[in-house]
Amino acid sequence: MNKTYLINNVYVEGAATVVGPTEGAGPIGSYFDVVVPDNIYGESSWEKAERKMLLESFGLCLKNTNYQPADLDLILAGDLLNQLISANFAGRDIPVSFAGVFGACSTFALSVGIGSLLIDGGHMNRVMAAACSHHETAERTYRFPTELGVQRPPTANWTMSGAGAVILGRQGTVAVKEVTLGRVVDYGIKDSTNLGAAMAPAAFDTLQLHLNNLGKKPEDYDLIATGDLGSIGQICLKHLMGDASLGAGNLTDCGLQVYATRQDTHAGASGCAASACVFGSYFYPMLQKGILKKILLIATGALFGTTTAQQKDSIPAVAHAIAFEKV
Repeated sequence: MNKTYLINNVYVEGAATVVGPTEGAGPIGSYFDVVVPDNIYGESSWEKAERKMLLESFGLCLKNTNYQPADLDLILAGDLLNQLISANFAGRDIPVSFAGVFGACSTFALSVGIGSLLIDGGHMNRVMAAACSHHETAERTYRFPTELGVQRPPTANWTMSGAGAVILGRQGTVAVKEVTLGRVVDYGIKDSTNLGAAMAPAAFDTLQLHLNNLGKKPEDYDLIATGDLGSIGQICLKHLMGDASLGAGNLTDCGLQVYATRQDTHAGASGCAASACVFGSYFYPMLQKGILKKILLIATGALFGTTTAQQKDSIPAVAHAIAFEKV
């Protein structure tokens, strides 16, 4: 049976975000902690640049909370690349117990959920949860190297370049209150340039599961924010919610906050960084200030790989829900 876990005495103690220049030029660009000058970030490859951004978010999150690495019990982090090379290679430069986590673009919520359960269960006191993605590395891994100049259809999302980290602990003013770890859902979508449509059913499944488990309605949250469904996926989710007689008036998407229409990113931002960075630098401060009282973050992930795409498999997806509340 899929449960929703009620979390006690677990708080977001601090956050940090590092993003690329395209993200910095978007509508919420001024909210991010660091905007790097270019996507190569002084490195010799896109992958090394992504790793550098994640490591910088680790250090900045520690600085923002006045902690040292020794104050952490564990780092939970992940990315979109094979063998989690961004997270794993960043982890070698910080002397803390480390566990790589993969949930595709749902990785941030998955890390926060696991970290919250570990703290609530009394096993740990302080956990860093983080995730990163990079436009060029993701395109090279899942579709085509950007150097080829392959045309992108209007349904395509733009993988966000960025890294976000939060520290979970036992003190603070923004609490983690509810965690629902989602099921893998597959509606038969095979187009890797239309991931919003592939992920929307997973977002709906987790949302419905979360609400039913708790006897709640969407209106019980100030905001329900999906991770990176983008414009196409959000339309699909609204249709599914409408069919289930669920109101969608407070529904938004992290990926739709990042870029302006003038930036021509098509369906909006995607990637692990979308939920990590938008929560860390946009929603989290609003919760701290009391502008938002309670939000439900539902980060989605398309669980496909290059081999499965080439073999014409459909794209399974998953979504994890985390409720944050101002206390």
